[in-house]
Amino acid sequence: MPPKGDPSEIKIVVLRTVGGEVAAASALAPKVGPLGLSPKKIGEDICKGTQDWTGMAVTVKLTIQNRQATVSVIPSASSLLVRELKEPPRDRKKEKNIKHDGNLTLDQVIDVARVMRERSMARHLSGTVKEILGTAMSLGCTVDNQPPRDIQQQITAGELEIPDE
Repeated sequence: MPPKGDPSEIKIVVLRTVGGEVAAASALAPKVGPLGLSPKKIGEDICKGTQDWTGMAVTVKLTIQNRQATVSVIPSASSLLVRELKEPPRDRKKEKNIKHDGNLTLDQVIDVARVMRERSMARHLSGTVKEILGTAMSLGCTVDNQPPRDIQQQITAGELEIPDE
């Protein structure tokens, strides 16, 4: 049998799951089983940790130390935008290919961009805002009652000023 790892060593497992639902133990077993953790218990922990993201696909980061897992949610740009739209949680099994046709303010988009800033490849906040506007475009929502692409062009042309940080 291979030697046991150091129990105080910190292991990080990143996985994508649906918020507020217990992930299938069969999907978790290959990831957390070798670390000596119960997939069923981890699934329940993930369910508790993602309660405010009910019905949305989110990335979850499990930090494991001394056979204890702590759950932290890494939200994607699209899930942050859907959350800003304040849509009611949907049943994934019944409603498919949903169109998010709400309207956001530019301030809401800038707030989402600030959350996503450290994971963005853009040099300035305005570039991150343009990335988030692209995500809003693919979701199908409008920003300040305009298509997101128009606002992207205004930022590029310098007509719209985005504050730095």
